[in-house]
Amino acid sequence: MSHATTKRPHILFIMADQMAAPLLPLHDPASKVQMPHLSKLAAQGVTFDSAYCNSPLCAPSRFSLVSGQLPSRIGGFDNAADLSADVPTYAHYLRNLGYRTALSGKMHFCGPDQLHGYEERLTSDIYPADYGWAVNWDELEKRPSWYHNMASVLQAGPCVRSNQLDFDEEVVFKARQYLYDHVRNTPEQPFCLTVSMTHPHDPYTIPAEYWDLYEGVDIPMPRTVIAQANQDAHSKRLLKVIDLWDKPLPDEAIARARRAYFGACSYVDSQIGALLKTLDDCGLREDTIVVFSGDHGDMLGERSLWYKMHWYEMAARVPLVIHAPARFAAHKVANSVSTIDLLPTFVELAGGTLDAKLHLDGRSLLPHLQNLPGAPGHDEVIGEYMAEGSKTPLVMIRRGPWKFMYSQDDVCMLYHLETDPDELNNLAAVPAHQAVLNAFVQEAAQRWDLPALHQQVLASQRRRRLVGQALTKGKLMSWDHQPVVKASEQYMRNHMDLDDLERRARYPKVS
Repeated sequence: MSHATTKRPHILFIMADQMAAPLLPLHDPASKVQMPHLSKLAAQGVTFDSAYCNSPLCAPSRFSLVSGQLPSRIGGFDNAADLSADVPTYAHYLRNLGYRTALSGKMHFCGPDQLHGYEERLTSDIYPADYGWAVNWDELEKRPSWYHNMASVLQAGPCVRSNQLDFDEEVVFKARQYLYDHVRNTPEQPFCLTVSMTHPHDPYTIPAEYWDLYEGVDIPMPRTVIAQANQDAHSKRLLKVIDLWDKPLPDEAIARARRAYFGACSYVDSQIGALLKTLDDCGLREDTIVVFSGDHGDMLGERSLWYKMHWYEMAARVPLVIHAPARFAAHKVANSVSTIDLLPTFVELAGGTLDAKLHLDGRSLLPHLQNLPGAPGHDEVIGEYMAEGSKTPLVMIRRGPWKFMYSQDDVCMLYHLETDPDELNNLAAVPAHQAVLNAFVQEAAQRWDLPALHQQVLASQRRRRLVGQALTKGKLMSWDHQPVVKASEQYMRNHMDLDDLERRARYPKVS
């Protein structure tokens, strides 16, 4: 056993937002997306070729990821859902194991608890922490102004600056400072640092440096175009949600949006490179497990859809790489897993044990990582979607070659992904597959009481709408995380000894 495996490892967990796994070079050898740092990490690590989110929307997906529990278990219904402060997260577990836990960047927490086990958040969030984005199933035909529209696509192209660049530059800068502070001040204590960027999430705009990487590159257009009338019921609702109904997009806008998205993926890759360089510079690489994943994907025009909010591969699959070459040999995992599995995995990697009395939906990825003969890991993803575009819970089961999507009102889809990776042939009505379909329908009835869940979601929406409206009246008390900076303790101040300060701040230390 190497030195790296004899003590609790550090964990650097890097997240991208809305990064569609099927497009990436770590899954598609023909990919045009340039991500050399991630590709190298994947080549040396364990790459999960069939990893999914558990809800294809930012907040519900992230709440499941940090807690290891499905959205219905924790009330994580939409982007204005409140994650209760008593829901244990991987950060709580790791703190109990002696870890320093920090978050730099986005986690889309809503409600008054903005830490959820992280000792500190190095930045604020990019999105609001209040109930303003609560979905309203009582008025299904009403399209709120905050819903996605097509401006992101129609305005795609290069920029000098954007809101998202402002955010991610701070996220990565603060994360690197955290690593420098660790080696200078607390080198013996293990850390779990989560670095969560907002790229390549729309709007599709990126600086010329990354836009120009794709000059002359034949960026592939969507492989599958589906006429509006031929879309499934949920996709039709999504077209209205994103304001694309009866408004065909010009090919040139689609091409520009995809090029900017590819550039944003390369931007994320350069930030991964900066973080890895900091690990190297600080002598931390050998003792640090590096994990890279995302919260959901982006349809990017496939099936004539954009953004997420559906269970199709482009929206639901996420990149997942776990890099710990001293512990696990490099290989690829074909089994289907999900980000809900990260909590038990992190706890096991840190040498801890889970509380058997507490409910957990996630399962450890350690069997996949160890890849021992005769000890295969699980091959199953359970998903739930209860946010904009849906009118009742839309659930998904992925197992073996099958993907099953179902809602009690109007969606029943069955795809055999090994033979139909583009999900073009819905087998739900094909007689030869009725036994498989019936088994999934039965399983769904056993797993979920969908009418009761529907009422639970409606009740949550109604409570949050009333409370959210009231909290906008009178004196405003923001829940948005406010990072505290003690300027009087930064840099050089007169209550500090100059020589002592310079010596402590320098790394590597000098005698």
